[in-house]
Order: sequence, then C-alpha cells, then structure tokens
Amino acid sequence: MNLRKIFEYALAREREGRDFFLANADRMSHAAAKGAFAKLAAEEEQHIQYIEGVLMAVGDDVAGEAPPLDPGDRFAERAEAELLEQSVIEAMIPDVAVLRTAYLIERDFVEFYEMAAARADGRAKKALEHLAGWERGHERLFKMLHDKVFEEYAQMPWGG
Repeated sequence: MNLRKIFEYALAREREGRDFFLANADRMSHAAAKGAFAKLAAEEEQHIQYIEGVLMAVGDDVAGEAPPLDPGDRFAERAEAELLEQSVIEAMIPDVAVLRTAYLIERDFVEFYEMAAARADGRAKKALEHLAGWERGHERLFKMLHDKVFEEYAQMPWGG
C-alpha cells in the first residue's frame, strides 16, 4: 500500500468536500443553515491542513507518531446535541437531497479512512484514525439532520 498516495487521495477528497459545503452554504436561504454549512466547510479546511501537514512532516516515511489533530470547536457534536432549531429544520426541507449527499460524502470519508487505517501502522494509522473519528461526527450530524428534515417533510400536506 502506497501511503503517500492514500494521503494525496484523501487530500483531494477533503477539498471536494469543502467545496461542496461552500457551494451549498451559498444556496441555503436560512441564515443558520447557511452558517452550519459554512462552519463545516471550515472544518474540512482544517482536515486539509492536517493532511498537508502529515504529508510535509513525514515525506515518504509515514512511520512513527502522528502529528496532533486539533479537534476544532466540535461544531458537529454541538449541533447534534442541540438538534438545531425548528426554523432551521423547516428551512432545510427543500434541501433534503443536499443533506443526503452531505451525509453520503461524510460516510464515504469515514469508510475510506477506516479502510486505510486498517492497512496502515505507525503515524499513518494514527492520522487516518484521527480523520475517521472527526468525519464520524459529521456523518452522524448529517444523518440526524437528513432524517429529521425528511420526517418533517413527510408529515407535510401535499404541495408543501
């Protein structure tokens, strides 16, 4: 397994995720929903910086200890705990497909990082495990939001 290629692939996917959240933050109409997507884009930027740091720190040798991972302010955990306000959920109803896509992006990140970590050791394994854990929080958030928004949508009378 070429660990450098694994991290380069991860870097490209994180950039795509950041760009997805930024683009969809712009199309959200509710300020809090827009803010949530913008905040997640900023967290993805931290992932990008972390992976770039891993690549610079280790060069071609990905053995030893992983650099520390700054957990940020744990936005996903706080948003999930607060379940966001009802007005945000209502504003997100037109964006059920966007929420589903966001959930799938995050789930793919988790699966990729866990698969790669299972095949790695040392610094690479630790770094990949850190990233998988971070993405797991985002995955849970988007699954919860999608399910809550979809349930709200399903209860609406025909025609919204």
